[in-house]
Amino acid sequence: MKNRIKELRKAKKLSQEELANSCDVSRQTINAIENEKYDPSLNLAFELARKLDTRVDELFLKE
Repeated sequence: MKNRIKELRKAKKLSQEELANSCDVSRQTINAIENEKYDPSLNLAFELARKLDTRVDELFLKE
């Protein structure tokens, strides 16, 4: 599943560490999600969308 996390995170000038801390996960988790090696839980997906000021369906895209 494609995602726009890296793009939106950089637009907000957030590091992976900052986003991870605000979502209460590790930086490695954010890295794995950005590199499409890990699909987040539904709760984490909604939290990421909230922190990045977008909707879940705009954050994760069908291939």
